[in-house]
Amino acid sequence: MYIILVYDIGEKRVGKMLKLCRQYLNWIQNSVFEGEITEVKYKELLIKAKAIMKEYKDSLIVFKSREEKWLEKEVIGQEKNDLDTFI
Repeated sequence: MYIILVYDIGEKRVGKMLKLCRQYLNWIQNSVFEGEITEVKYKELLIKAKAIMKEYKDSLIVFKSREEKWLEKEVIGQEKNDLDTFI
């Protein structure tokens, strides 16, 4: 599955969430990640994210699609992390 993950996390926990999400997805902008992920890895990510979060204060939003091709992405302004550039 292809997901876009967005979070709003307290300042003290944001570093841990950033590090966690980078293990599973591609960073595209501040607090925004995207990428292909298996169902098992997705569940693993959510369990670890919930352990970092304070659900009464923080939020995590996940947009899911079967495949990336079903989404149309338009970037206005500077793209923070261009995933099309490979060395």
